[in-house]
Amino acid sequence: AQSSAPGGSVGGRAMVAKTKKVAYFAHLEECLNKYQRACIVGADFVGSKQISDIRVALRGKAEMIFGKNTMIRKCIRNLTADGSHPEWESIIPVMKGNLGFVFTNDDLDDIIEVLKQFVKPAAAKAGVVAPCSCTINKGPTGLDPAQTSFFQALNIATKINKGSIEIINDCQVITEGSKVGTSEAALLAKLSIKPFEYGLVVKYIYEGGVFSPEVMKIKDSDLMAMWSSAVGNVAALSIATGYLTEAAIAPIIADGFKNVMALALEADYIEFEQVKKAKDFLDNPDAFVAAVVEVAPAAGGGGGGGGGG
Repeated sequence: AQSSAPGGSVGGRAMVAKTKKVAYFAHLEECLNKYQRACIVGADFVGSKQISDIRVALRGKAEMIFGKNTMIRKCIRNLTADGSHPEWESIIPVMKGNLGFVFTNDDLDDIIEVLKQFVKPAAAKAGVVAPCSCTINKGPTGLDPAQTSFFQALNIATKINKGSIEIINDCQVITEGSKVGTSEAALLAKLSIKPFEYGLVVKYIYEGGVFSPEVMKIKDSDLMAMWSSAVGNVAALSIATGYLTEAAIAPIIADGFKNVMALALEADYIEFEQVKKAKDFLDNPDAFVAAVVEVAPAAGGGGGGGGGG
């Protein structure tokens, strides 16, 4: 009986673990089918309370899922083994490190703004790779002279002023990308400086595939500018080769209309509005110049008034 009890206990734990694994796989599959897009976020040094607060803030807007990368990769491989959902396969290579999902059908910009609200300051801990540099500004520290050893360990020049330690010059104690030393961490703790900030960081964007978060910076105006430039190149190539395309129709018509106007002016055939305007301008160009000069100052004055308001 004594030998069977431990075995039964192990078997029970294994059964519970398997049940949780099956439930997790089902939940991940449900989210992949239910939601159109997701932020794949890094959660290094993010506390459980912070995660809980984010879940509450996202309630009704998005759903967060974290789990072991091996489980996530295995789940997606199982779901795509029959060749369905090839877009899910693009998730597998990026699942490295402390990552999780924030699934949503809403605008990702709104979700990212919520995540930014829960970035918390954090103290520097020895051995941690610094996400940013830290400089201590010169001036009084409020520490008593007995604690000068903390500054001496880092070769920071100090003096005693009015019974407390004062730093003489600004000094950088932590460099981005380097490990935080014990002395640096102890000094920053003494000065009550929390140089780092931790929160859920968007590493990738998923929407029918995996993309860099840089794509979120592309605006509609950027896309329209690139599209207009491409259409202009197609039109130029079409006109140069004499191969008519839809992109070239507008400039070809405009060029043809210029010839029509030139012929109409030459023949004094003033029968449509565009030719009448051109004729008036050619007969009395000074009137048009005067009108432009009058309009320009008025427009400038209006702008100045807006700035003053």
